[in-house]
Amino acid sequence: MAEKTSRIEGFYKKTPEERLEIVKKFADLTDEEVEILRNTGSLDIKTADRMIENVIGATHLPFGIATNFLINGKDYLIPMCIEEPSVVAAASYAAKLCRDSGGFKTESTDPVMIGQIQVLCLEDPNNAAKAITEHKDKLLKKANSRDSILVNLGGGAKDIETKIIDTPKGKMLIIHLLVDVRDAMGANAVNSMCEMIAGEVENITGGRVLLKILSNLAVYRRAKAKAIWTKEALEKSVKGMLKGEEVVDRIIDAYLFADNDQFRATTHNKGVMNGIDAVAIATGQDWRAIEAGAHSFAAISGRYRPITKYYKDENGNLVGEIDIPLAVGVVGGSIRTNPVAKIALKILGVKTGMELAEIMAAVGLAQNFAALRALATEGIQKGHMRLHAKNIAVLAGAEGEMIDKVAEAMVKDGEINMKKAKEILEKIRS
Repeated sequence: MAEKTSRIEGFYKKTPEERLEIVKKFADLTDEEVEILRNTGSLDIKTADRMIENVIGATHLPFGIATNFLINGKDYLIPMCIEEPSVVAAASYAAKLCRDSGGFKTESTDPVMIGQIQVLCLEDPNNAAKAITEHKDKLLKKANSRDSILVNLGGGAKDIETKIIDTPKGKMLIIHLLVDVRDAMGANAVNSMCEMIAGEVENITGGRVLLKILSNLAVYRRAKAKAIWTKEALEKSVKGMLKGEEVVDRIIDAYLFADNDQFRATTHNKGVMNGIDAVAIATGQDWRAIEAGAHSFAAISGRYRPITKYYKDENGNLVGEIDIPLAVGVVGGSIRTNPVAKIALKILGVKTGMELAEIMAAVGLAQNFAALRALATEGIQKGHMRLHAKNIAVLAGAEGEMIDKVAEAMVKDGEINMKKAKEILEKIRS
């Protein structure tokens, strides 16, 4: 028997089916498991093979719709792709609770991304920085010659900033090329412009350019959302078990915990990203870049803090706000090749990247509020475990109406596991 090896000559040259056969033998996959990998759903295997390297199949995430969203007076159905139970339901409920008080109000800045150029081997970094500033117009003109289409759409390189950083190997000059990328995420455009002017930067500074790359900390490309949850709506949401004023106070106390403790802030922001990432995945965005930028922005003050904040208005109602960098687009990238992303954008009805960013900010705020409300009142596990119980019921063999019956019985008994599910299922069947 031949020894297994991951050193496979020319693997990338083979067809997806040929690669799948190799993986089948390597991992001892069954015929049933191979058929599951062959089922690529709406993303056909040829398209998938063009999108990334060494494709053998495609994975699937549930595609859900969050309802009740009223954003700047307009109704939206929100496509969300996520595997975690309760996220879609929670976002929908949060949006429902603030509809009567106007829903979400959003705004965003121009879609300006930062391209970084690293300059080394400088005798006087300060003079080099000054020289870059003096030649700014020349550099911007050269950068814009790389993408006339973007410039004609109103975008393009708009400004240049410089900074000097200290490293163990000495000082480095870092140049920031600020590029308005319009309705694209913008990585390709920014990277190309940085590379376009690298030679000119070396001529001006006398230094050596090393890295020329986009930054995912998009501090100039931000989306904001705000919503008000009234005391009355909050009291009704807990079925009168608590006064509305108390619910408001509890949520603010929960927020203050996150604002003053990094461990809690991390999980607080994870709740925000539950909503944002789900929309990002559904619409074909680079959710890893969004995550990196969000968490970096959360620590930009020097201390990791929540991306959202909560406070009372003059009437004692709860106000929630979010301010987050969001580099998202409606053109380019996988959006053009992934049919599900195209459909998701059609469901949203968005026309610009800025509108999409604002929607995502609203969803992030909604999801975060829902988590805080649950944590501060009934506890996060109540709704989450109810949905988890359904998953356990399915794994135990329940089908159709049996799923809800088994799940409800487990929740009632306070015991949610496979053994209990099978016991309940057997009892119902007999």
